[in-house]
Amino acid sequence: MNITIELEVFQKEWLQGIIEGNPSTLELGRRFARKLVTQWLDVDESSDDIVYCDGSGDGGIDIAYLHRGDSLDESTEEGDTWYLVQSKYGKAFSGTGTLLSESQKIIDTLDGGRNRLSSLVEDLVERLTNFRQQASERDKMILVFATETALNDTEKRALNDILSMGRNRLGAIFDVEAVSIETIYQRIIENSPTRIKMPLRASDAKGDKLLVGAVKLKDLYNFMKDYKESTGDLDQLYEKNVRRFLSSRRKVNKAIKKTLEQEPENFGLYNNGVTIVVEDFGKTNKGYGYELVEPYVVNGCQTTRTIWDVLYKKLEAGGTGSSKTLQEWKEKLSKGVVILKIVKVGSEGEELLTQITRYTNSQNAVNEKDFLALTSDFRTWAKQIAEKHNLFLEIQRGGWDSQKALQSQNPGTHQFKNWANAFDLLKVYGAGWLGEAGLAFGTNAPFLPKGKIFEKIMNQKESNQAFGVDDLYAAYLLQKTSNEKYKFGREGEPSRRFTRFLYYMVVIDLLKSVMINAPIESTPVKVTESFLKLFQSEFELARDALLDTAIQLIDDYMTEGTDESVYKEPECKSKDVKGYMRSEQLGKSEESSPQLLKSLSIHKKVMKRKTGDTQSPFDLILAAINS
Repeated sequence: MNITIELEVFQKEWLQGIIEGNPSTLELGRRFARKLVTQWLDVDESSDDIVYCDGSGDGGIDIAYLHRGDSLDESTEEGDTWYLVQSKYGKAFSGTGTLLSESQKIIDTLDGGRNRLSSLVEDLVERLTNFRQQASERDKMILVFATETALNDTEKRALNDILSMGRNRLGAIFDVEAVSIETIYQRIIENSPTRIKMPLRASDAKGDKLLVGAVKLKDLYNFMKDYKESTGDLDQLYEKNVRRFLSSRRKVNKAIKKTLEQEPENFGLYNNGVTIVVEDFGKTNKGYGYELVEPYVVNGCQTTRTIWDVLYKKLEAGGTGSSKTLQEWKEKLSKGVVILKIVKVGSEGEELLTQITRYTNSQNAVNEKDFLALTSDFRTWAKQIAEKHNLFLEIQRGGWDSQKALQSQNPGTHQFKNWANAFDLLKVYGAGWLGEAGLAFGTNAPFLPKGKIFEKIMNQKESNQAFGVDDLYAAYLLQKTSNEKYKFGREGEPSRRFTRFLYYMVVIDLLKSVMINAPIESTPVKVTESFLKLFQSEFELARDALLDTAIQLIDDYMTEGTDESVYKEPECKSKDVKGYMRSEQLGKSEESSPQLLKSLSIHKKVMKRKTGDTQSPFDLILAAINS
């Protein structure tokens, strides 16, 4: 953004979709919780790992979400994290009293001290109990308070009391966080109206744009502690133009942790160091260290978060006595340092920041999803799709709310009415054009930068085959029309609650069968060209014929008792339909999906049937794509 968006304007636009339609108080709270939590965690509302509990017998838990850990290589492991959300919208929140009473309720629920739970929550509590019993030191259970406005200092201090109570009852696995609309605002607004200035004690070698030196481990920890107290969100330290850069849920390096715990005095000898980009830096008034303006860690996120986790547990454990072992460790800690590079990029240094982020992480196990917003292709496509199709392409979840706030605050700027999330469109394209419906429903990783589907999409380098803005727009039209016409998702009909990616695959497969008769080569770029023709106004009947045939197939396939039912698939064991829909082999072969392929074959024949004097669906589609 070239101008600052005020928090009040952003908040008003963010809430617009929640309050529209005059919903009940209960529905307002539900809408607020869903939007805030899914944007904060960057997860789709329809994810099967989200449990919506709000209502009678919820035990204080409005939303539960299981973030499943991954491992990139042998040196990095990530634990699983359960987020248990207590959402308070508007007048439902009344300060520390609300925090303490609601936390007591949830802790009682988790500890088996509450009866009269709904069957949904009873099942959830059983899962959480099993999770606690088999949790490792990498796993966490985090109580999250989701509020409309950020907590004040008094309320933040109450979180410490809740943390102590929770760990006393549930163990070290328990943690607590707070999130608000301002949390989302701070993460997606590049030019915050309030500049964050944090002092950092360090020795240095100074240049015009670069500081290189060493900082003591405890000084770095205190810097992070001050940052979290100032902003209320430590993850913000990792988010300059990237999304959730290896946040507290990301990879924990076992070697870093071992060094910190056993020989912190040698930490600087073993570790590659940390890179922080800043808008500006200067000497502090206290005569030591530097004041960093808008600091963001772009390399060394595993290092800094592991430092935070280890030192927090040892230095903030409480107790008025003494421990010889702990005292010896503290003496070693006082000698430990980490190499630090601080780079001044200025307030307009976006290109320099992008390059620094890319190059300093080129040899690290970085989750490439964080680079989606940095990828030049996506920035270019965002501009092109705006100019060509008047569509706002959101390359960072939550960006549409920011854009709406910008439009509201500045009526003279371009006023977008439609938008789409870039990552969501990649999954639509992967499911439809590449036939990877199972992967699209089951996981994100293959569709992220460095993932096998992402690379397959981006490596279509031939000039006449390269993926581009038209492919994104075609995926948007398929997603938008399917959602509006057939209502896929949790609130839809049973056959459409978790089949949207299968539907995309079926639509494109049916289209390809017509293209063969055109004849048109069924390459991805030709599929896009043919699909876009169907969305020309004169071919509405042809478009509806294709989409209606596909939805008829889906509805029949998902109905138990039909001849070609999903329940007859050999891979659909014990009627685990959701598990089958996540299979990478979904729709790939006669061995894995004979009923689906049989149904496709039947519907392709049915498409050629005429009714009276009208053209068949096949002929309508053929005429459109040959126009």
